[in-house]
Parts: sequence; C-alpha cells; structure tokens
Amino acid sequence: MKRLMTWERDLVDAMYGYRQTRFSSRRVRKRVIFKHGECNVVQGNVAKRRRRYLQDIFTTLVDAQWRWTMLVFALSFLISWALFAFVWWVIAYAHGDFEYIYNRDFFPERNVNVTHRMCVTEVRSFVSAFLYSVETQTTIGYGNRFVTEECPEAIFIMCLQCILGVFIQAFMVGIVFAKLSRPKKRAQTLLFSRNAVICHRDGVPCLMFRVGDMRKSHIIEAHVRAQIIRKKITKEGEILPFYQQELTVGADGGEDRLMFIWPTTIVHKIDRNSPLYMLSASDMLKERFEVVCMLEGVIESTGMTTQARSSYLPSEILWGHRFVNVVSFRKETGEYEVDYTLFNNTYDVDTPLCSARQLDDVKAEYAKNSKLGLERAFSAGLMHIPSTISVDRLDPNSDESLDSRLQTRNNSIPNGVLAEELQPLNCGGGGGSTNGSYHYVPPSFTVGGSAIQIPSLALSTNLHSINEKTNSGSSSSSSTNNLTINPTTTPNTLSPAMAASATYNNNNNNNVRAY
Repeated sequence: MKRLMTWERDLVDAMYGYRQTRFSSRRVRKRVIFKHGECNVVQGNVAKRRRRYLQDIFTTLVDAQWRWTMLVFALSFLISWALFAFVWWVIAYAHGDFEYIYNRDFFPERNVNVTHRMCVTEVRSFVSAFLYSVETQTTIGYGNRFVTEECPEAIFIMCLQCILGVFIQAFMVGIVFAKLSRPKKRAQTLLFSRNAVICHRDGVPCLMFRVGDMRKSHIIEAHVRAQIIRKKITKEGEILPFYQQELTVGADGGEDRLMFIWPTTIVHKIDRNSPLYMLSASDMLKERFEVVCMLEGVIESTGMTTQARSSYLPSEILWGHRFVNVVSFRKETGEYEVDYTLFNNTYDVDTPLCSARQLDDVKAEYAKNSKLGLERAFSAGLMHIPSTISVDRLDPNSDESLDSRLQTRNNSIPNGVLAEELQPLNCGGGGGSTNGSYHYVPPSFTVGGSAIQIPSLALSTNLHSINEKTNSGSSSSSSTNNLTINPTTTPNTLSPAMAASATYNNNNNNNVRAY
C-alpha cells in the first residue's frame, strides 16, 4: 500500500511538475503572462495537493501532457485485463479445471469414468485466462473459449467485466476526445502583436495593440479585455504588489465587441480615468507594470468558449509608433487580402513626449488665454461675431470655429489698438507700423527670440517656432510682411490644434485671420 501511494505521488508530480520548470529558461523578465499566453504562476505548498488532483482525475488527465495521458490510457486496459485474468484463473483452479485438463492430456486412463464440465472451456493456464479476459472485455469472442452454466460465479464475473470494460473505455475515450477538442488549442491561432504602441488618434493619446485570427472559421461574440498589473500603496499604507486595474478598451476606440473578420487594432484612450494618464515617455521606461490582454469568444465550429492571452511590458510599448495597414483589396479576385507579414510592423509618427495630463494642462491654459485674447479683439471692433454665435461658444482649439465662423473686416487697423496684443513688426519691407505686419500674442505667452514658451508649463523650449517671410516686389510699391507661428514637426512638439498663431496682413485691404 505504501508503494502504491508512492507511485501515485510520483505520477502526479511527473504530470504537473513539468510546469514548474518548463519555462524556467525563459524567465528573463518578470511577467505574469508570457507572450504565448501561458501563466507564469506556480502553485506551491498546497495542502493535500496530490489527493485533490486524484479526486479530480478527469481534469488531471486532460491537463496533463499527452505522454502521461496515453500511458494512463494503456495501463487502465492492461491492468483491468490482468486483474480479471487472475480472477478467471482462480475460478478455474478452484473448480478443478486445470487438474482435469492435465489428466486428460497426459493420463487419459484416469478420466475414463470421470464426468467433468469446465467453468470456462479451454482455459489451461494464466496465459489462456488472460486471453479470455481480453476477448470478454473487448467483445472479440473467437469461439474457442467461452463460459458455461456450470459455475454461477463465472457468469457473474463475466457480466461485471463487461460493464467495467465499457466504463473504462468510455472514460478514456472521453479524456482523449476532451484533449483533442479543448478550446485551449484554438487560442494558438489567435494572434497578438509583438509590441503595443502609443500615439495620437483624433487628438487623444491612445495605447493600441493588434489582434488577429489565422483561421477561416471565425470567433463568434468576440470581445477583448485588458488589465494593468502594478504595485500600489493605499491611503492606509497597505502595499499591493500586484494590483489589478481594468483598462477601457475597444475596437478602433469603440465597444469591446469585435467583428473579428480581419486583424483589428484595440484602442485604450489615455484620458483622466486611465492609469497611464500621468506617464510620459521617460516615465514609461522607469515604471514597472504589465498590461495583460485577453481575447474571448465562441468557436464557430464547436460552440465552445476560448480565451487567448498575452501581455506587454513597458519595454514592449513603442512610444510614437503606429501599426501598418495589413488589409488590402485585390482587384484581380475581388477579395480583401490580409498580409500577416506586416502584422507586427509599425512606423514612426510625431507624438508629444509629455504625459497626457501635461498635454491637457497645456490645452486648457491655451484655451483660457486664447478666449481672453479673442474677447479683447472683439471688444476693440477688430473682429465681427455673427448674431448666431456667442463668444462663449467659440472653441479656440478648433480651426473650423475660428476660420469659418469669424468674419474679417476690410478696414484699416487703427494704430494703438490693443497695444499689448497687436504689435507692429518692421521686417525690412518698408511701410512702418501702419502698413506692416501685425501679430497676435496671447496674454500669458511670451515671445523670446524665435520661440514661444509657456511660463507655467515649460515642457520644451522648442514647442513653437516663428517663421518670418518677407515678400518685397520690385515692381510694386506695396509689400506684404507675414509672421506665422506654427508648431514644429519634431516628436516632442504639441499638436497643431494647440498652436496659437495669428497673422494680420495690412496691405491696402486688411485681412485678419486667426488660427
């Protein structure tokens, strides 16, 4: 009995111990979920673990490796055949069948007046009893060996072996079928991009990753989830080393439900509710967290639910990148083709290196100062507001609201109007302050050298550049001097919507244009 318990313990350790060392050589980085979806979690010091595994033997065999499952499959039949062969041998020995056959074969004269009927015909030894056990349990029945009505116990054992044989066969076939059809294998054809990216989409910084399905059969009711795992300290001082926080994700920025017919980009908007709201590009390299992504759905061919997992470390998140398009239309066949060689490819895009919070603060301050400047311009009569629009409804960050809604006045700009905001420039083209170029400077912005700096949030000294253009016509007495404040194209600049630029050209007809 002690040896049997030792064998059971060794079997369970062999079936499940490989999980503890399977990925030991790959554990270079600390992560909860490997890229291929396997969990990097080992259950240790569990009380009565082996007994619990054996109590749920079906799940234990389904989760075990194929070599252990096939070993148990073969041993279950061999042990049952040998066990019942021993029972048949005992029945034949107790009934005197072996003695009768021995005398019949070697001493025929001893059985001249003896009438003997065997329990199982042609069972001469343990080997023949084993063959009869196999024939009975597998219902082969060659016809040479069969049970007679001489021994009631033989009839009972035959019925018991038939029932037990059907049970063992159904159990083991069920295990093999469950291993072949389990949805975990379907997840091997669901792909996650090698890297995640951070870039702007519609003016909002977003964390994006890509998912794809290699098979032609689709995943029904596919939906995606994402969580960030990182360290957190509560208000009470409690340290949570693996704090899990849900990330709001969706297909192309929408709902988490996918029409999963081709590779889809999953988007998480980095807003005030995002745990990534405070992180800049430099902070991303210093932080220690893991973004775990899960794709779930129903397999179309089997109706079973499957889940694919992957994760991204900060070093696997590319700042200022965007995914390459992988779907194209083929005119020759009239079909949409997915090129999976481009599945992990990205390209660089201009993206601010500051955090989303800093970006929102800059936008808010510019919006506040731009609104104050516009109100002063309106009060001075420099711009005309249609009767259907109020100053409060104007959005200083929107080009459409300032380009299409603001109307220009075709009259001379009086000297000395809004001296703190309209300052004449003499760019060498002549004309002095009256016929020169005027530029608008928000009250809280300062012009120093060739850059506009934000005093309260000086994120970069190269946020904006001033481009001066002087066009002097040799045949014309009038000249046009322009001063335009535009954002630079370097990755650490702000978006064009945040650039405060206004050009006032006074050349006979004075056109006032605000961006």
